[in-house]
Amino acid sequence: MKYSLAIYGAPYSSQAAETAFSFAQAAIARGHHIYRLFFYLDGVHNASNLATPPQDETDIPARWQQLIKTHQIDAVVCIAAGLRRGLLDEVEQQRYEKPSNNLSDSFTLSGLGQLIDAGTQSHRLITFGA
Repeated sequence: MKYSLAIYGAPYSSQAAETAFSFAQAAIARGHHIYRLFFYLDGVHNASNLATPPQDETDIPARWQQLIKTHQIDAVVCIAAGLRRGLLDEVEQQRYEKPSNNLSDSFTLSGLGQLIDAGTQSHRLITFGA
């Protein structure tokens, strides 16, 4: 079965990101395919390259990055939600003349059309968070 996941919760203020991660791992382990991960609303914080949790906490963004790279999953961050929350790639950094960028290279910024595409190309689109 082909799944796409929409993650709406930030990594440390909701259980949504951890639950979505666990679902993705379990689906892959059972031979299913993850077509796309779409990070929206506060879920965009999962794509930050600058998140640095204390050593005794799980590094949720790093776990996402590893899963995405290992399984070559398409991971998209809503560009409007990302920019609103200060999450920029190199192109948007230059465009808005900001001093730095912080989007992990495992993710791409794109629009809501990618979420629609995920829904049409997958057997199931599952959302995590409010």
